[in-house]
Amino acid sequence: MPSSPISGPVSWPRVTDARSRFIDDLVARGLERREATWLVDEFAPGGDADAEQAVLSAGRRRLAGEPLQYIIGHWPFRELDLDVDPRVLIPRPETEELVGHALEVLAIRGAASPLILDLGCGSGAIGLALLQELATRGIAASLIAVDASSDALAVAKRNALKHGLLRVTFIESNWFSSLDESFLHAFDLIVTNPPYIAEAEMAELDDVLTYEPRSALVAGDVGGPGLSDLQTILHEAPRWLSSSGALVAEHGFTQGDALLAMARGAGFHSVRDLTDMAGHPRILVAEDVA
Repeated sequence: MPSSPISGPVSWPRVTDARSRFIDDLVARGLERREATWLVDEFAPGGDADAEQAVLSAGRRRLAGEPLQYIIGHWPFRELDLDVDPRVLIPRPETEELVGHALEVLAIRGAASPLILDLGCGSGAIGLALLQELATRGIAASLIAVDASSDALAVAKRNALKHGLLRVTFIESNWFSSLDESFLHAFDLIVTNPPYIAEAEMAELDDVLTYEPRSALVAGDVGGPGLSDLQTILHEAPRWLSSSGALVAEHGFTQGDALLAMARGAGFHSVRDLTDMAGHPRILVAEDVA
């Protein structure tokens, strides 16, 4: 084990020097410098010698393949810093884009106090980001956040409290199944990032996904194209949307055409598929329910 870069009282120049040595040590062990910097900033921001073991332990976890986000325990998502752990998916840039498009849809629709439904809320990323950013615009939205996993809901509740976002109700439910009928035709916006990966695709994807909750990634149609959960949502959503409501959903980049057809078949008169920052079809917007 390398000797500690510092010991005893620490002055600022020595803190900076110790921090650099911690980072260099992790890089020498095989980590990318950017990730090494994140780990040191999280576990030894003051360059304290007592934190060396925590830094090295975190480095070993990352080198073994564990996602950086789970090691650190939190991750930025738009204006929020979300707690994350293996009970929930890691927030991703494509989902940040979904929030941006959802805000645009709400702005066009002009609801003064929108009621939002976040289906499969996970960490709460989408719904809580919407509440936060609408509040900064002077719009008092309310959120119903739904997930079939009580573990995921526990993380989402913690994130809501962390950011003081109190206009939210959490419901354990498999999609719409446990919603009260008083919400029929009530929602101005439904947002969702449901499982849309086909079972056969999992082996070809990033190893990071093996650390994330499988039920939040893989769609329920075993052997199918990964559309079963999205199909359920599209079929049921019109009953829960207001006459001016809209659905905004993330999906796999090969699924756009099929989902456009499904949305039209479900009774949406206005449907479009938006591309992500990589130019891939990624976000379905369905409006104007029949």
